[in-house]
Amino acid sequence: MSSSSTFRSVPPTADVVIIGGGVMGVSAAFHLAEAGVTDIVVVERGDLACGSSGKPIGGVRAQFSDPLNIELGGRSLRAYENFPHRPGADIRLDTVGYLFLLTNDGQAADFEVSVRTQNALGVPSRMVTPDDARALCPYVDTEGLVAAVHSPTDGHARPVLVVHGYADAAARAGATLATHTTVTGIDTAGDRVTTVHTDRGRIACSTVICTAGAWSGQIGDMAGIDLPVRPVRRQLAFTEPLTPPAPRIPFTIDFASSAYFHNSDDGLLFGLADPRQPEGFDTTWTPEWLDLFRAVARQRAPELADMTTVGGWAGLYEVTPDHNALIGRSGELVNFLYATGFSGHGFLQAPAVGEILRDLHLEREPFTDISPLGADRFRSAAATRPEAHVV
Repeated sequence: MSSSSTFRSVPPTADVVIIGGGVMGVSAAFHLAEAGVTDIVVVERGDLACGSSGKPIGGVRAQFSDPLNIELGGRSLRAYENFPHRPGADIRLDTVGYLFLLTNDGQAADFEVSVRTQNALGVPSRMVTPDDARALCPYVDTEGLVAAVHSPTDGHARPVLVVHGYADAAARAGATLATHTTVTGIDTAGDRVTTVHTDRGRIACSTVICTAGAWSGQIGDMAGIDLPVRPVRRQLAFTEPLTPPAPRIPFTIDFASSAYFHNSDDGLLFGLADPRQPEGFDTTWTPEWLDLFRAVARQRAPELADMTTVGGWAGLYEVTPDHNALIGRSGELVNFLYATGFSGHGFLQAPAVGEILRDLHLEREPFTDISPLGADRFRSAAATRPEAHVV
């Protein structure tokens, strides 16, 4: 069955309206539907997974430096491993591991601390030598490396397959997936959202969940809520099919430059975060950025520098000021929930965050304390200081 339908009009009422049909929105829809919430409408202005979730391969990992992100990543990794059974779809999960390449002692010292934190939380990451790194990934040149970090249980999967797996299961449970439907306004009364307006009609609702990715700031503005999310273009490229085929390698990252590469079908995928990329919604693929990648590759993985690429893809990161997500319930509007601003980590955290959104709606205690990720953490001290009382 198709997990997506184009509606002449949206249902006039819903218990929950989810704005955004990417991986975060459909994860929330699945987890809510699984918990017995039947009156769910997911509003998506294009097709499902047409935004950042449409990227060809998504990394999945629990290798982070702080316990909260480790917990979100680790719980999601377990959900992805179980995805063929719940909700029931092949997402082409390939547990090749993640390999971070470190080029100075400061990086190595920081990662040693992170590895201890990860190990304490059940993540089997470990520091390895440059020679170990080359054994794991034969493309790596060890010159200039001081150490590397490997976590064998990480890997990558296909975000589009995840989106449709969650969406199909949510639809089977009764959720409505209103694609090609644009949110045009949000009505509030007192401390509540009352209605979501779309170009296919209005929906009176009990709860709104904003999972609109890079567009979440605009949705927040409609409700009078500040969601400090900015769009930044990220680009990747694919090599031509390789002969002989590429060895099965970890998701390999040169930490200093952010350049990364890994298997993709019968070739490799290259990526790099251009530090000079201006903010904006432009998703034009411009192959000039590959010069930056090739310059790094000449040092770190020389064989890659001369490989022929055959096209690529550009999408948007949804970035917050501290590069951590916004997850929570609005302080101003008690029935407005949000999960956005994942700064490149949304796909790998989506299963866990779907659980959290379910629990927030049902007023249950989530599995972990997400208060550090509240959107109000960016307010200035002056704005949050209590008013002085005149005696």
